[in-house]
Amino acid sequence: METVYHRPSRQRRRGGLGLFFAIFIAVALATIGWLGYMKYIPSKEKIDPSYSSEHPIIMQGVEQKHGALIQNGNVLLPLPLLDGILAADKPIHYEQETGTLVMTTLDKVLRLKTDALTGMINQKPYTLSIAAEVAEDIVYIPMEPLEELYGFRAEYDEGSGIVTLLREGNVIQQADVSSDDAPLRSAPSIREPYLLRIPYGETVRIWSEQDGWLLVQDSAGHIGYLNKKHAELTAIERIPETEREPKFVPWKVMGHKINMTWEAVYNRKIDYTKIGDMPGVNVVSPTWFELVDSQGTIKGKADPGYVKWAHERGYQVWALFNNGFEPDQTTEALSKVETRFSMIQQLIAFAELYDLQGINIDFENVYTKDKENLVQFVKELTPLLHEQGLVVSIDVTPKSNSEMWSAFLDRESLGRVVDYMMVMAYDEHWAASPKAGSVASIPWTDHSVARILEEDGVPAQKLVLSMPLYTRVWTEQKDEQGKVKVSSKAIGMESVKAIVEEKDLKPVFDEVAGQNYVEYEEDGALKRIWLEDDVSMRARVDIVRKYDLAGVATWARSFQTPAIWSTIDEALTKRP
Repeated sequence: METVYHRPSRQRRRGGLGLFFAIFIAVALATIGWLGYMKYIPSKEKIDPSYSSEHPIIMQGVEQKHGALIQNGNVLLPLPLLDGILAADKPIHYEQETGTLVMTTLDKVLRLKTDALTGMINQKPYTLSIAAEVAEDIVYIPMEPLEELYGFRAEYDEGSGIVTLLREGNVIQQADVSSDDAPLRSAPSIREPYLLRIPYGETVRIWSEQDGWLLVQDSAGHIGYLNKKHAELTAIERIPETEREPKFVPWKVMGHKINMTWEAVYNRKIDYTKIGDMPGVNVVSPTWFELVDSQGTIKGKADPGYVKWAHERGYQVWALFNNGFEPDQTTEALSKVETRFSMIQQLIAFAELYDLQGINIDFENVYTKDKENLVQFVKELTPLLHEQGLVVSIDVTPKSNSEMWSAFLDRESLGRVVDYMMVMAYDEHWAASPKAGSVASIPWTDHSVARILEEDGVPAQKLVLSMPLYTRVWTEQKDEQGKVKVSSKAIGMESVKAIVEEKDLKPVFDEVAGQNYVEYEEDGALKRIWLEDDVSMRARVDIVRKYDLAGVATWARSFQTPAIWSTIDEALTKRP
């Protein structure tokens, strides 16, 4: 039987294609309609504003992690929030054991206890209208001191419960709502739910702009997104700044660099009548004050006759205060508000009694765990000394990983507080070094200064290069096994000069160290000395000029040779 095939009719094909196109068009129209609906038809869904705490804190249009505490209409801010805002300086310290708050600025120190309405600001009583308090292990601080010391401003709306936190100097763009009942939305889109409607003419603060939407804050403190077409820009709001006393200006010889020398005072008083002329020196720092116990007791060895002698020569006296280089007593003395304050009070009394112009802090051999407490001590000390007209300086070592010698020093934080920072650029090769070498080679010294400038951001005008007036005689002796044993002895410039002359040595220039060098044989051992002389001093002062540092300091005056003062002065004052 023959099979017959029928070709589909052209009409049937046209019908199938027509149905396909009809469906396509319908889908396209639906999509366009949906997109149009999404783009042009605003959502009418309303949701209530919600916050993470009863009294949310809004800052620059953002809700903060911690909320405020409200007492009788007064605003108290949580310490964790303040720590985050003031992170760089960490000016608020809380001692949980005694419930003591210490709040510092460059010119103020406020001490107060939680639940107390009185405290001390610098040396004067301070009264609050509401006390700081602790709630659920969080410290809350009233606005009065926060406004006075750090320029915070708080606006509290009883209806919404919102606290708006501002800071003096803030510049904020304002706008008036230009439409009736403009919706404040939860996100920058008309399809997002709205939180509330802002009436025509109400003024809002603008915190940011995004794709035609403004992040705004209304008069009740609520935050949300307002379509830009509903806002008319108006005034610029400026949060006023509190009038404060002029900033303390540390002493500096006009047109000259600081040229300080330390006077090492041990068991006996210095016979200052035998100290010769020191051309160019303008500051002396006698090592007079020492921490002697964990309670903050300071032992003094000051000599009024030395001060009179120094002043008659035109020198400032910046007496040195050290920690006795005892790490355990240092830990205890730095760890408590009361012992820190006791040390400060004693130093102020000493400064007044002996007519000092500054205090130089020299804490060494300190545990790394005490880093923050050392900074806290300096932050509490500096404003009180400034109030007495005293210059505050601190001695720091070059940077290294050595815990007790270097790692405990937070140079960046200290540099923001003190007037001057002395870089003790010596002991590259220390007394017990297993290898002989320069006390402070010139490249090592340059690198030590550069690291503090670059890595810690200490301003050059605060940095003083401390230079050694001593060197070490290194002895290299072979033992029976042929191994070289190294030992050293520190000596001053006059002693080195005597050795060179007595043994008729010819110094050679060590290109690597950047210094003159001599060596000689004695008792079967090799003696090696890297010289501190006119050559090394000029090279060190060149580093001061290279980075435009505040000046130089020398350790110690008793190691000098008389002519070196003129060398340093001429190098400091010569024209470029």
